[in-house]
Amino acid sequence: MVFVCMGFIFYMGSVPGSNVPPLFPYQDIVYHFMIYLILAVLFSRALKNTYPKLKKRELVIITAIFAVLYGASDELHQLFTPGRSAAFSDVLIDGLGGFIGSLLLR
Repeated sequence: MVFVCMGFIFYMGSVPGSNVPPLFPYQDIVYHFMIYLILAVLFSRALKNTYPKLKKRELVIITAIFAVLYGASDELHQLFTPGRSAAFSDVLIDGLGGFIGSLLLR
């Protein structure tokens, strides 16, 4: 499921900017936060199942770093998509969503 979510993020980053309809105010922030929150929950669960001896703190740190790095790679990818641009603020929102998502796993 982690790879499906990552693939969805990659696909959405490939959609030209003119093809993304505005549905509500601040949708970009909401989309970034929510998809990275979901990604973090899935990634944390996979990490916990693969390495059951990891402590909660380690899971949170690893997952948050993963979210920031994948968010940065997504922003870099968007530089090559017509009508899209990269924004450091999006990476911060991705990281915040990843951090919050990592805290949701028990």
